[in-house]
Amino acid sequence: MGRSRVLANIILTIGALSMLVPFAWMLATSLMSTEQIYSFPPKLIPNPVMWENYPKAMQAIPLGRFFLNSLLVSTITTIGQMITASMAGYAFARMHFKGRNLLFLLFLATMMIPPQVNVVPLFMLMSKFGWIDTYYALIIPGLFGAFGIFMLRQWFLGFPLELEQSARLDGCNPLQVYWHIALPTALPALATLGIFTFISTWNSFLWPLIVTNSDAMRTLPVGLAAFKGSFRENTQWGQLMAAGAISVVPALAVFLAGQKYFIKGLMAGSLKG
Repeated sequence: MGRSRVLANIILTIGALSMLVPFAWMLATSLMSTEQIYSFPPKLIPNPVMWENYPKAMQAIPLGRFFLNSLLVSTITTIGQMITASMAGYAFARMHFKGRNLLFLLFLATMMIPPQVNVVPLFMLMSKFGWIDTYYALIIPGLFGAFGIFMLRQWFLGFPLELEQSARLDGCNPLQVYWHIALPTALPALATLGIFTFISTWNSFLWPLIVTNSDAMRTLPVGLAAFKGSFRENTQWGQLMAAGAISVVPALAVFLAGQKYFIKGLMAGSLKG
């Protein structure tokens, strides 16, 4: 058992280090000149350090605007999906109504539909509403998701029935039981969903690319792609990697801040399934 654990730790360590290599290369490249980047053999440590790549990247494109757009869209989408998923999950787990199981199966069935299939009808809907190139198109379609509903339903299935019955005896209605009793216990599951939603929304490229036309509404992934395409001859990889390094910070900060709840939520969800 001891040798197996040591071997597993070695394999996991190697896997973790291999995943850190691209990140380390991005950071190193963001501090290099063009000559250093194209030098052979490749260099991992920049010499001299080109700190000016970061202010140049922010001057070359409206990086601050892209960053603000991504932060606003990701934050609102995350909060919205946590609210809608927790309410629907609690209803599917604890409330009894006609057609509940069939409706839940229909929600699960939507998880098997590739997201690309929904792009055209969603775009037509946003166009009908006049929401193209607005925050509405960037945020509203992401406020609902079957994955979050499924995760919260599984969590609330393990919610102690005695607590719910005690709250009802004290005069609480279903909404009060959900808000004051059930929801506070679901913090690990909510944190897990929040991390998944924030990172996926932050990294989303296809949908923001389709529904935005102006620099004022572009998110970071779309802006970085446009930044790369703006160089007709030679891509300024140092500046591009500097912009990429800046874009990684919020997603990394969210994961590090919620990793304790993230692990707890995954473990609890696997036990309560």
